[in-house]
Amino acid sequence: MRILGIETSCDETGIAIYDEEKGIMSHRLYSQIKVHADYGGVVPELASRDHVRKTIPLVKEVLAEAGISPNELDGVAYTAGPGLVGALLVGCSIGRSLAYGWDLPAVPVHHMEGHLLAPMLEDDVPDFPFVALLVSGGHTMLVRVDGIGKYELLGESVDDAAGEAFDKTAKLLGLDYPGGPVLAKMAQNGTPGRFKFPRPMTDRPGLDFSFSGLKTFAANTIAKEEQTEQTKADIAFAFQEAVVDTLAIKCKRALTQCNLNRLVIAGGVSANTSLREKLDQMTAKLGGKVFYPRPEFCTDNGAMIAYAGMQRLKAGVFADLTFKATPRWPLDTLPSV
Repeated sequence: MRILGIETSCDETGIAIYDEEKGIMSHRLYSQIKVHADYGGVVPELASRDHVRKTIPLVKEVLAEAGISPNELDGVAYTAGPGLVGALLVGCSIGRSLAYGWDLPAVPVHHMEGHLLAPMLEDDVPDFPFVALLVSGGHTMLVRVDGIGKYELLGESVDDAAGEAFDKTAKLLGLDYPGGPVLAKMAQNGTPGRFKFPRPMTDRPGLDFSFSGLKTFAANTIAKEEQTEQTKADIAFAFQEAVVDTLAIKCKRALTQCNLNRLVIAGGVSANTSLREKLDQMTAKLGGKVFYPRPEFCTDNGAMIAYAGMQRLKAGVFADLTFKATPRWPLDTLPSV
């Protein structure tokens, strides 16, 4: 089976072709960072317009790189939600139209299921069941995964997602958009121990997260300190350490609660090297292992949508002639396959 995947949920246009036997045949990713940089964040209308301009040319590129024609595809998968409704509608309408024109089934894919299954694109894949930490700019959640579509939500952020807190704190430090990766790089030069940030919601039971208070703590620290480059680096270090520790504590708690030692991390923040190192150490002590996609598949991409779409299509899931975007779509409402 061979699937074209289309990802347009936010500010990146990702297109890929996944073959069940050969793996990823081709993929392209266009980032809109330059489009939104002047505004310090994603402007939904600009995101939608850029997806309109980029999606079809990228589809042509991946087909050419893979050396195949549309009649050699078995389906078209597209992100149907969650995400920005305008951006989703671009991918939904293009994906559904291509499928109709090529006489192929069209498969709506849940964006977070795509992230959750992204480690399956690698050679070393986890066996079911496992615990997944999905951590990005828009979502932070822990999920028990017993199979594709067999998801139990264990905990999630009650306010800012971890990636969102990274970006907002970076903005407070005067860093360029998107600030999360820039803050992480700056933290490499930070002095350990100069600042001590709280580990929110780790002193109480449960697996939910809260990062808005940590962002406020960072803002207050920034306001009362002279902003030298070293001070900025020290604050970035303390902030990142607090986020990483909080995520690791909750992951360990989730693994213990589920009596499991396999952990999957995915989403943009999963590319953070400090987080990977911390979770590697934590799971090793439990006699387990952490699995994650390569950095280029941590952020939004078409390959994860193609793979998730293939799994859904194999189970007989595809769309009718209508298309629908679902900007809010709980992961644990998906049917199992």
